[in-house]
Amino acid sequence: MKFDWKKTFVLGFGFLGISVVWPLFNSLIPPFLEDLGLSALVVGFILTWDNLINMFLQPWVGARSDRTRSRWGRRKPWLMAGAPLAAGFFILVPFVRTNFVLLALAILGTNIGMALFRSPTVAYLGDLYPSEQRSKANGVINLMGGVGGAIALFGGGALFKMGVPLPFIVGALLLLIAVAVVLAFVREPEAPAIDASHEAAPGVWDSLREVTSGENPNGLFMLLAIFCWFMAWNAVEAFFTLYVREVLGIAVGTGTQMLTAFAAMLILFAIPSGLIANRIGRKTTIMIGLFGMMVGLILVLMLTNPTILLVLLALMGGFWALVNINSLPLVYDVGGNHAIGALTGLYYFASSLAAIAGPIIAGGLIDLTSYSVIWLFAAVFMVLALVMRSRIRVAAPVRD
Repeated sequence: MKFDWKKTFVLGFGFLGISVVWPLFNSLIPPFLEDLGLSALVVGFILTWDNLINMFLQPWVGARSDRTRSRWGRRKPWLMAGAPLAAGFFILVPFVRTNFVLLALAILGTNIGMALFRSPTVAYLGDLYPSEQRSKANGVINLMGGVGGAIALFGGGALFKMGVPLPFIVGALLLLIAVAVVLAFVREPEAPAIDASHEAAPGVWDSLREVTSGENPNGLFMLLAIFCWFMAWNAVEAFFTLYVREVLGIAVGTGTQMLTAFAAMLILFAIPSGLIANRIGRKTTIMIGLFGMMVGLILVLMLTNPTILLVLLALMGGFWALVNINSLPLVYDVGGNHAIGALTGLYYFASSLAAIAGPIIAGGLIDLTSYSVIWLFAAVFMVLALVMRSRIRVAAPVRD
């Protein structure tokens, strides 16, 4: 089967839209919360709301989308419902930032809207591509996501300096445009018939039991590895702008722009990461990425010069691409193709659980020590991810 580059870039617009919103959310909302007098622990807890929702809603949506049948297909109805809801509440955030109750409601509405369409969007990777093409396709999709992240971080930081609401308004509009491209131009494959004798098969809990039970421990180690590496990076992302403001004396808008270095390297290494995995295997590729992230995090802890930080962020962006591009294809290799939506939800179950625990625990450690502790915290969990990933053995078309 010949790889369809055009189709893949079009599909990548869905991930571009998702990736525009989250960097703005994670970098601009924490200062709003801190300005209301909230502690780092409480800020970390509020930033986990999306993951609490994702942990339960995204697996359910992914499984339900496997069984959705409509004139638009299985996945598109969820995109049509979730994207407008997320965009509407996201625009409200800066206008209600001085009122905690209204701000909390706007954050909650954005989180629910995003959770409704993320799993179905990402499930297209399993729907449209065979196993041997998924790393390459995921590279293209994440390249588009990296473009969205870079636009959000650099452009969002500049817009924030011009007017606080501007990055939220522009980000919401870009989300809607990107999702509209997917709705208009992505052609879903014909959905298989629903087998009534396997009514429970698409359920996330059934998928969770299937990949973690039995004599083969691959599923358990897979979920633990995903949990550990997302514990690490979500803690860094949640508190980065506060770290640069409190420790380095850098303005929030400038700190947001600094993360563009990470996003830029994620863009550059997105497609090469898939090609590298095809040549040396997903296991080796991910292990190299995790080791590079671990070293980078330790160096940031030791070296606090802003210029060095910028260089290290760029290097870590390249190593993170090696991990991020190949992790979801690994989930499909371990879990099989019988319930792509449910497996996608299972991937987000593990990552969301990590993103809940990461900012809360890191926030508590910050309250006890300083903002610099986030780098040590993240490095420890990257080491644990290395250990868990080394235990996975998968026989797949892509050498592992």
